[in-house]
Amino acid sequence: MVVSAVLLAATELVNWLVYRRPPPELPRRRTLFLEVLNALKIGFIYSLFVEAFKLGS
Repeated sequence: MVVSAVLLAATELVNWLVYRRPPPELPRRRTLFLEVLNALKIGFIYSLFVEAFKLGS
């Protein structure tokens, strides 16, 4: 239970960093670090779904 809470918090932190809105007068710009972090988050979530399907079958 504790591990799942930590993983959920980490995923939500990455979401907050990547998708927070800048002020309207500034253009939206993401760094390479945020792009890589978001890609790792997506891969992590995908791997959790794959593991859940393997356990369920």
